[in-house]
Amino acid sequence: MNNTLAYIWDSNPGVLILILVVVVLLFGANKIPELARGLGKARREFKRASDEIEGEVRTAIDEEDRKKTVEEEERKKIRARLEREERAKFAAKKDAPAAEAPPPDDSSPA
Repeated sequence: MNNTLAYIWDSNPGVLILILVVVVLLFGANKIPELARGLGKARREFKRASDEIEGEVRTAIDEEDRKKTVEEEERKKIRARLEREERAKFAAKKDAPAAEAPPPDDSSPA
């Protein structure tokens, strides 16, 4: 807003003075402080609401990031468990043929 007033003042100060005179004539000198207070309250309310919305958005983003992290950790745990199970099955299959081999047959003709 300060840039806008500076631009108006630099380009044509008469316009700014005319606007101020019209405001004083329309509202009167007694109402101007009330208008300024109202504008200040509106600005504070707008800032509070925008900060609140920004906080909600940040919370939602943080929650999504936390969920993704938890999901990834769960996936890693499941993968590790499946790998251990597969290794155990592979080791069991590797050891099984030697243990299950039939004993030599002594009844063969000599």
